[in-house]
Amino acid sequence: MNIRDIVGRAPVIPVLTVNELAHAVPLARALAAGGLPVLEVTLRTKVALAAIEAMRKAVPEAIVGAGTLTRPADFPAAERAGAQFAVTPGLTPELASAARGARFPLLPGVMTPSELIAARQAGYEVLKLFPALPAGGVAMLRSLAGPFPDALFCPTGGITRASAAEFLALPNVACVGGSWFAPADRLAAGDWEAIEALARDAAALRVPPAPRG
Repeated sequence: MNIRDIVGRAPVIPVLTVNELAHAVPLARALAAGGLPVLEVTLRTKVALAAIEAMRKAVPEAIVGAGTLTRPADFPAAERAGAQFAVTPGLTPELASAARGARFPLLPGVMTPSELIAARQAGYEVLKLFPALPAGGVAMLRSLAGPFPDALFCPTGGITRASAAEFLALPNVACVGGSWFAPADRLAAGDWEAIEALARDAAALRVPPAPRG
């Protein structure tokens, strides 16, 4: 499984910050049942790695990755937890080296043309634009399409239900990253049905290719 296949599975990749381990499995089940099977669990909490492991074991239909890898040591830790892909907010030579030693593919973050060039030189053509809105959003992606026609993006950072479709309409966007379908109040209430419904709505955002000719 390569990163191009992963980002093509659904129009939205849930970017999840799991604070309570008990939420991990029912959250993964709700999102996958709603049509969002690719899940990014950010390494921002003490239970993140345990959450990845729990999701992998209990929800085999999901593709579970680790996000916010910022140190080389994060790669083997994510691998031990069973992560199937990784996402970084940026890319350094040290992170690129660690990624080459991992058994899963990487979606590296970039924000500027110079960072994009460096990522391409490291062998990456599928990239996360982060943070998407401060980086220029839709206008930035349109501008990057000219000099970098081979680059494919998953913009993440500040994207909402209202703005997602505009990003997904761009030919160089495979999917977007977001979290609006897992609001904190629904998580706290354990309202997995509501989260599944919101996920189903997000999964329907896919924009069909424009007709040729």
